[in-house]
Amino acid sequence: MSTEAQVVEKEVEKKPSEPLFSKKNRKLLTDPLDDSNPITVQVLGICSALAITVQLQQAVIMSLSVLFVMIGGNVIVSILRNSIPDRIRIIVQLVVIAALVIIVNEVLKAFLPDISEKLSVFVGLIITNCIIMGRLEAFALGNKVGPSFLDAIGNAMGYAWILLAVAIVREVFGSGAISLPGMGQVKFFDTEWAGFFANGGFYEHNNLMILPPMALIVVGIIIWIQRSRNTKLIEEN
Repeated sequence: MSTEAQVVEKEVEKKPSEPLFSKKNRKLLTDPLDDSNPITVQVLGICSALAITVQLQQAVIMSLSVLFVMIGGNVIVSILRNSIPDRIRIIVQLVVIAALVIIVNEVLKAFLPDISEKLSVFVGLIITNCIIMGRLEAFALGNKVGPSFLDAIGNAMGYAWILLAVAIVREVFGSGAISLPGMGQVKFFDTEWAGFFANGGFYEHNNLMILPPMALIVVGIIIWIQRSRNTKLIEEN
């Protein structure tokens, strides 16, 4: 076999596929938790962080809903990426997300009607969630299914931990309770303590914490702590 033929044969050889959990792909899971968090760094998905974090159970359900929609959307768009005409790619992404959101909405109505009523329009607004649309457009359209799956999990978890942290702070200090799906709201103190609080006791519920402005303040505090710990996130003037 000639040298030229050997060179051509080497060129047509397939490159070994990258492992799913390679160092590069692991960053898709870890970066959105801190360095490229969709809420505190990219400032996306703020509306739901302000509106549905009055109770922890609402934040949990919203986080799981976004996780399902983001994983499904990223995987489906990644599978279809070579078949989607460039001119209608946004429409296709919206159709995929809308179908997944309808599934989520119907499941919530069937099994968790009370939480579904509290979340109301915010489940439907997942369709236009900037985080999901951004990842479909910026990542899933140009990458294989495996990395797209990991990217979806990473960004959904980055979104979720901010929601859960804000919800815990607001509910604990605002209502003196904590709530989880299927358990309802569990008060920290029995009613017999009501007189103790009324007479200047340890702590009285702060209704200001359950108002939407406090969600923005709590998110701001998280951003401040994050940038104090990770100075490379501080923008240069």
